[in-house]
Amino acid sequence: MWFRRPPDNPKLSNQRASVALTRTRLPVDLLAPGMRIVKLDRPWTEVPVLFQGFTIDNADQLSLLRHYCDWVLVEAETRTLAPLMSKIEARRRRREQPMPESRSLESELPGASRAYAAGQRFVSRMLADIEAGNMLDLTDSRPVIAACVTSISANPNAMFWMNRIKHQDAYTAEHCLRVAIFAVAFARFLDFPKQDMEVIGLCGLLHDIGKMHVPKTILNKPGALNSEEMAEMKRHTEYGFSLLQSHHTLDPIVAAVCRDHHERLDGRGYPRGLEAWQISRFARLISIVDAYDAITSDRCYRAGLSASDAMRILFRERNKQFDPELIEAFIRMIGIYPPGSLVEMTNGEIAVVIGTHPSYKLRPRIEILLNGDKQPIAQRLVDLKDEPTDDNGHIYTIAAPLPDGAYDISLSRRVRDMIRNQSIS
Repeated sequence: MWFRRPPDNPKLSNQRASVALTRTRLPVDLLAPGMRIVKLDRPWTEVPVLFQGFTIDNADQLSLLRHYCDWVLVEAETRTLAPLMSKIEARRRRREQPMPESRSLESELPGASRAYAAGQRFVSRMLADIEAGNMLDLTDSRPVIAACVTSISANPNAMFWMNRIKHQDAYTAEHCLRVAIFAVAFARFLDFPKQDMEVIGLCGLLHDIGKMHVPKTILNKPGALNSEEMAEMKRHTEYGFSLLQSHHTLDPIVAAVCRDHHERLDGRGYPRGLEAWQISRFARLISIVDAYDAITSDRCYRAGLSASDAMRILFRERNKQFDPELIEAFIRMIGIYPPGSLVEMTNGEIAVVIGTHPSYKLRPRIEILLNGDKQPIAQRLVDLKDEPTDDNGHIYTIAAPLPDGAYDISLSRRVRDMIRNQSIS
C-alpha cells in the first residue's frame, strides 16, 4: 500500500496552528484517523510508504502500520491523545488476565474440531498441489482462518487442545496449521483487532509453504544436514516468498513474513541477515510461535521437548533471536503447563490442564481425572490460582508434566468423548 501526500492546504495549516498539538509515542493498535504520523520505530524505507510523514485518513494506512511497526510518534490535538494514555495501562493489565471466554471448553470443542479438520484438509490439499506442480489456489485459506478466529474468540483453550494432538508423519501440514492457531490466539491475547487476527493467521498458515520446493531427502533427513543441504533448506523462505508474492489477493505482509520469519534480532538470521529494526512486527510474532511448535514437536531426527523446556529456550534467546516483549507475553499466554497438558500432582493425582492464568504460570486451571492410586474418579475442576487443598489439607501443586497417553489417558480420545457427550446432551 503506497500513500501519497495531498497538496498542502494553507487554510488547514492555519487551523492546525490554532489548536494545541502534542507529539507522543503510541502503540500502533491505538492509532486512529486524523493523527499525523511523524516518526516510525524503524526507518521509513522499511515500510512501503512514499514519503516521511502523513496524516492517517483510511483503514488501509492503519493496517499497514499495525503490520510493520510496534509504535509510532504521532502529532494530534492534546484532547485526542489524552484518553489514549489510560488505554495503554489498561492494555498492559489485560495481558495479565486470562483471555475472556464466551463459551465453555466443552461446548466449544465441537466447533474447534470442525475448524481444525477444515484446516487440515486445506493445508494437505495445498501442499499436494504444490508438490504436483498445480497452480496454487488459496481461495479457501481465508474461510479456514476465519473459522479459527471464531473458535478462538469463543474459547481459545479448545483450539489449544486440538493443537496438542499431533501426528509425526504429517509434521509439515500440521505444523502450518498449529502455527496459524497459535498466531491467532497470540494476536487475540495482544488485543489485535479481528482483521489483524485473520491476517496473522494467514501468515502462520502459509509461512512454510516454500518447503514444498525443498527435496524430501533434505526435509526428512534423520541426521544433521551438511552445509549444502542446510543452504537449500534455508531457501524455503525465498521459495515461499516467490510463491505468495504473485497472489495479489493476499496482504503484502503475508509474503514478507514467509520470507522473514527466520530473521533474528541480532542480525544472524536468514535469508537477508536483517537487523532488528528491519524485521516487521508480524514476522517477529510468527518467528516465536514457529519456534515453539517446532521445539515441542517430534521430528524425524529428535523427540519433541516439553513446553517448559521450550519456554526456557525461547526466554534464553530473547534479545538475540526473539523480541523480548513478545517472548514474555507469549510465555504468559501459554504458561508452563499449556491447555491440554497431562500433569501429575504432588499427591499422585492425575489431571488435565483446562486453561492458564498469565499471572500465575505454574497454577493453571485443571480437571482431576485419577486419584492418587491412579484410579478413575468423578472429574472435578480445580483452579490452582486459588491455592485449594486436597483431602489431606495439602495445597494442590503440580509435580511434573506427563506425556500424552500416560495412564491410558489420551487427549484425542478425551476430545472425542467430550464432543460425543455434547452431541448427546
